[in-house]
Amino acid sequence: MKTLLLLTLLLPLTLQGGAVAPDGSPLAVVGSRWEKGRIAVPKADTSRTTPAAAMSPADRNFERNRRINDPAGVRDPKADTLDGRSAALEKSVQESRAAKPSTVDGYAYRAKVRNSGAKAVEVVFWEYQFTETANPSNVVRRQFLCGVQIKPNKEKELEALSTLAPSEVISAGSLAGNAEKPFTERVIINRVEYADGSIWQRKDWSFAEVRAGVARATSTPWGAEMCRGL
Repeated sequence: MKTLLLLTLLLPLTLQGGAVAPDGSPLAVVGSRWEKGRIAVPKADTSRTTPAAAMSPADRNFERNRRINDPAGVRDPKADTLDGRSAALEKSVQESRAAKPSTVDGYAYRAKVRNSGAKAVEVVFWEYQFTETANPSNVVRRQFLCGVQIKPNKEKELEALSTLAPSEVISAGSLAGNAEKPFTERVIINRVEYADGSIWQRKDWSFAEVRAGVARATSTPWGAEMCRGL
């Protein structure tokens, strides 16, 4: 999973609804926004594990002798073995080839939510939905999975970074500027997983539809990011 870092200014939240979710969701969406900026995408780590240094007879007593008899700064005997020199050389080569992150156009999708339920939330499935004003059949859904900690009656801003734009197809009418707003926007909470292991899920949303995306999003260890795209 690529780690994304947003390099753009923050914009104010757009108010969306009140504290009570109309679909019965325990998380009420109180604000949302999206923005475009440059994001850094680190390249895959191609480094290899260096060979372990061979054990020499001096290793067994090195630490004891260093503490008792050796002067400060004595050389580690493993550094003089063939494997030790190979490991040092390999490490130097890998460091010189360390991949530098590249920047690409990206998007930040944010939603501020309030936990109106009585239980602590740990996982949230949500989507930022865009409907073209001039062509309502054109609906784009950007879905995300977030690992969070939201206590009852507390608010949290969910943030998801993606290279996917709000929409990649738009009608001629929208391009001509006939609509005041090309898209209407809304955030939908699809599934909430609680700290006690219980789950709330929206009735017309299917986990099976995103199962492959969830497997992909969780296939690598979670880093500093809050959310990943599905």
